[in-house]
Amino acid sequence: MIALVFPGQGSQYIGMGKEFFDKFEFIKNLFDKGEKITNLPLKRLCFEGPFEELTQTINLQVSLTITNIACYEVLKSELKKKNIPVSFVAGHSLGEYSALYASKVLSLEDVLLAVKERGKLMDLEGKKSSSAMYAIIDFPLTELEKLVKSAEDPVVISNYNSPKQFVISGKVPAVDEIAEKAKNLGAKKVVKLKVSAGFHSPLMKEAEVVFSKILDSLKWNDPQIPFVSNITGKEERSKDTIKELMKKQITSSVRWIECVEYMYNNGVKVFVEVGPKKVLSGLISQILEGKSFKCYNVENFETLETFLKNF
Repeated sequence: MIALVFPGQGSQYIGMGKEFFDKFEFIKNLFDKGEKITNLPLKRLCFEGPFEELTQTINLQVSLTITNIACYEVLKSELKKKNIPVSFVAGHSLGEYSALYASKVLSLEDVLLAVKERGKLMDLEGKKSSSAMYAIIDFPLTELEKLVKSAEDPVVISNYNSPKQFVISGKVPAVDEIAEKAKNLGAKKVVKLKVSAGFHSPLMKEAEVVFSKILDSLKWNDPQIPFVSNITGKEERSKDTIKELMKKQITSSVRWIECVEYMYNNGVKVFVEVGPKKVLSGLISQILEGKSFKCYNVENFETLETFLKNF
């Protein structure tokens, strides 16, 4: 059984998606459509940059999503030729919108409009409040939970990425202090993330209220491929439940460990990361360490060939 997983912010690079764009007419059409829908110069942002402009959350969320979708469309046509079914789709944070497209819960237009607004709102929140996120590497979860509880201002564990990597999110300076304490108590590495605000935390509450109205205006469908949610860590089958979960997404923790374990325990032994880089493949390898599974990524012809040759 195969699961497709879609990356979120942090996987971007200049030139992402360009090989498929140059070769396939249907990918050229996809980018043209995306530019019309969002009124953003997606081809220039993805293929030429500059990197500083691409990484502005207002541009990045749409650029990364259209790249994920382009990689998915190429992979989908190959899977169809070989008659290979997909058992689950899941995305990491922003990547959930690519998964919703793949499972036909939302149309291309609705996905791109949603992530454009999401980017705008998150950018706005970043300008309003002084908050931050830190990745804490190789530090026991129980110890991190104790530290987070002791914070003067609310700090939360925003991402359960793998047994070796958690992310904390909160107001400055409280979140800085917790990161510093984790470092002093033996965390192998503490990395401040290049994001504009403390996402996946209650600090995003105002953005959630506004964004909920935007999500209400979209047309939601029941998934055609089982969709695994970051919030519940399991498959969600109803369009109404999925919509309500997506409303809470920017204030809720990303339970990636649970998502991966759920898919594995339900028979998935092959994970394909669809989109730029191999961030999720690394996390999956840590989550399923010692177990029997395979991880591939599809972002260009070389990676597509490798997957098709080995599967």
